[in-house]
Amino acid sequence: MTVYFIGAGPGDPELITVKGQRLIRTCPVILYAGSLVPPQVLDGHRATRVVNTAELDLDAIVALLKDAHDRGEDVARVHSGDPSLYGAIGEQIRRLDALGIRHEIVPGVTATAASAATLGRELTLPGISQTVILTRYAAKTSMPEGESLADLARHRATLAIHLGVRHIERIVADLLPHYGADCPVAVVFRASWPDEERVRGTLADIADKVRAAGMERTALILVGRVLDAYGFADSTLYAKD
Repeated sequence: MTVYFIGAGPGDPELITVKGQRLIRTCPVILYAGSLVPPQVLDGHRATRVVNTAELDLDAIVALLKDAHDRGEDVARVHSGDPSLYGAIGEQIRRLDALGIRHEIVPGVTATAASAATLGRELTLPGISQTVILTRYAAKTSMPEGESLADLARHRATLAIHLGVRHIERIVADLLPHYGADCPVAVVFRASWPDEERVRGTLADIADKVRAAGMERTALILVGRVLDAYGFADSTLYAKD
């Protein structure tokens, strides 16, 4: 028996790996994060037990996993995006290790990748940025030393900020000294979902635009010069020499 932590992708049910889809359709037990995973991701399943874990705590989830283990049934544990990023799987894996239950991670498309796609932008450009920092805003969960947004902003790399749109004004205040008021910003609400929304601006005006759009959750903030750069050098990858 194995528990498969499957990344369902950012929202579009077609943005899931072939392996992830196969496991969802063949595992006899499915536990899925219903608040962020669209039900269409489960289309074609033949599971005898399907549980939406959105309202369950960690103990209840682990109890379901152990019950499946005792019955010798594989579990498709479906998370949104890529489960290794803000997926809260570390605490589940720790419990499974203690119980001697096998587990495997199946990667998924991230919200960052989906946002870059819908914006039609490459996040790494020669001479502009060769680094992407994925982080979150410190609200309920504090950040480790050296990982505050102001600390990360000193690198002036492309930033992908999760779980922070409600604090957009504070984020702007942290970034302004390092990126400048004219630095482009894009905020993508529910990337790849049917109700996806995009707001583009600069650090000077993005907070007002986000508030006007009514975005309060489930949005990714992208910051960096790559978002409107056109005068960059060609990559050496396709150079004639």
